[in-house]
Amino acid sequence: MAAKLFIVSAPSGAGKTTLVNAVLKRCHGLVYSISHTTRKPRQGEVHGRDYFFTDKAQFMEMVASGQMLEWAQVHENCYGTSGLFVQNQLAAGQSVLLDIDVQGGRQIMDSGLNPVSIFIMPPSLEILEQRLRGRGTDAEEVIRKRLDNAKGEIDQKSFYAHVVVNDVLDEAVAELIDIIDRETAN
Repeated sequence: MAAKLFIVSAPSGAGKTTLVNAVLKRCHGLVYSISHTTRKPRQGEVHGRDYFFTDKAQFMEMVASGQMLEWAQVHENCYGTSGLFVQNQLAAGQSVLLDIDVQGGRQIMDSGLNPVSIFIMPPSLEILEQRLRGRGTDAEEVIRKRLDNAKGEIDQKSFYAHVVVNDVLDEAVAELIDIIDRETAN
């Protein structure tokens, strides 16, 4: 099996994290790259498991010193991926899965690392809005901004090699696993 770099991107609320977590439970040869972020942890999130939570000054120092493979500011928060972590895993023959936004996905697609890119689509914008509201974590202004951003992110799905619609969770998980299995078999 060839070590591959997988990037999974989606608009906020499309179910990307839920899908990625389900895939990681079933694909044991896949290493998850934990992103760094300046946003505050949500209820139940753990530093070092879900994200590496940091302040903006420390994050920008990591960017300036070239430690980030990719980074972006999304919804007033910064997110980024450690380049050293990804390079070490690939060099060791481990496939790596990145759960990142569209900006970061595009940076990695342009990096020469030849990632397998997967875009997760919500079934519709109406369902996306229901999911965002159902979280109960964001103010109305944040939800509106996320929905506006989602339209622009969805417009970029054509840059991705694969598109998975997350309508029925089990079907979307199976489709994502199938893509990973086919890509690592090459």
